[in-house]
Amino acid sequence: MFNAKFDRRNLLRGMGYLAAGTALGGLGARRAHAQAGAGDARFLIVLTASGGASLIDSFLAIRASESANAATINTYEDSRVQSIADSPFRAIDTQGSDLGALPAPFTANQSNFVRKHKDDMMVVTCTGTSVNHAVAQKRAITGNEAWAGRTLQELVAMQYGDAFLLPNVVMATGTAYIEPGTDKSLPSYCTGEPVAQPALWPLSLHGTRGVKAPDRRFVEMARRVRDEQLDARSKFSRVFEKSPELARWRQQRAATQALETSDLITKLMLFEDSEQYPLSQHGLMESPSGRLVRDRFPKFAEDPLEAQAALAFLLLKNRVSASVTLGTSFNAVLAEGSSLGGGGLQEGDLINPPIGFDFSHQAHRGTQAMMWSRVLAAADGLIELLKAEELADGVSMWDRTMIYVATDFGRDKVRPSGSEDFGTSHHLNNGFLLVSPLVNGNKVLGGVDPDTGLTYGFDPITGAPEPGREMAEAEIYAGIAGALGIDTTGSGLPSVPAMSRNG
Repeated sequence: MFNAKFDRRNLLRGMGYLAAGTALGGLGARRAHAQAGAGDARFLIVLTASGGASLIDSFLAIRASESANAATINTYEDSRVQSIADSPFRAIDTQGSDLGALPAPFTANQSNFVRKHKDDMMVVTCTGTSVNHAVAQKRAITGNEAWAGRTLQELVAMQYGDAFLLPNVVMATGTAYIEPGTDKSLPSYCTGEPVAQPALWPLSLHGTRGVKAPDRRFVEMARRVRDEQLDARSKFSRVFEKSPELARWRQQRAATQALETSDLITKLMLFEDSEQYPLSQHGLMESPSGRLVRDRFPKFAEDPLEAQAALAFLLLKNRVSASVTLGTSFNAVLAEGSSLGGGGLQEGDLINPPIGFDFSHQAHRGTQAMMWSRVLAAADGLIELLKAEELADGVSMWDRTMIYVATDFGRDKVRPSGSEDFGTSHHLNNGFLLVSPLVNGNKVLGGVDPDTGLTYGFDPITGAPEPGREMAEAEIYAGIAGALGIDTTGSGLPSVPAMSRNG
């Protein structure tokens, strides 16, 4: 994916992402970069599972012996459902020789992640309000417009990110999870900064490094002439002098200086200096943490999810961002050198199936297994990196971070009688996975009816299961905000203390 020749042309192409990203993103009103202590710091990772990640194909799997309708409900043979010691969670580990019509063998595992991280895991049930991908995705981050249309990422950026250069970075391109909210009263720095190519994007964070350019002094002189003389005399500036859009653009442009001064082009550089990527020949260097993230995400150059996860860690570690959004895509991703033609694929060749979790339309169980493994692998890598990174005074960054696995909706609960290979449609009923020391860990809030496959809700105060109750998107949104310590004064949000570790 990123194996193009690393020359001046490609460097310039990387620089071009500045125009596509930072020029139109939320850089206005950024404050100077600050190294915040532990204090009240909180970080949010929205890890998107686009297409419908099903809880009854993972942590709420139903054993056939538990259901009166085992043959026609999406239940599993008892032996295939892994129990997790001292935990309410379950897991599905499986292998397959193909994925529907795709000749792609795979091995998928959920139990390792659950055993490792169960104490920080919480599953909450929810019944959504749309089975349209874009609409459901947006509602998963706004709680169905629960608080003036503000996204969870914007809440975190507003409360915890005002000292950071890019408080809210969104990388799950092609999804509505990265769209801004509708509350125009928020400071402009809360708006998500879109990143389309995580590995190349750092090249856009400096105006002259990496390319042959005039001496820095002349560049600064030209900028001053532009800002202080040329702009003021231009007809465009005179006509639109009072335009808020023009004022915002000027704020964004002024923020370029802070990006360059902070040397983000180095701190966020994933590539190492090599013959293939001759950074030093262009006056560039790899990130001091480059080896660390490459060891954890070794396929970052071919797997967009690993590239996003690697950059997400560097953004958090370097206190550039308080919220990052990354996730699986709807694009098919193949390992380098592999092809769907010829003799088919070997195990590992298909990295991401076409349309992601939504490939469940063709091959439900195999898709769910493969895609859940991808999501959990990314989460595990981030957790381990953040655990090893001190925030301050012996507090790790993981101690103050939440991973919210956001998904569009659930999938159908029924199947052809006894079928192991079937397709499913979208379904409103499902729920979400949260992983964090901030949540009520090792808990399932709500439950699942084994005879229907439908999840049910819980008491928002005590967390006690309430069969027959459906949790609304606004309640889950409020619970997440509460666990993150967001000040919700005047929001009108419901109180959901059951989702917070400290109630």
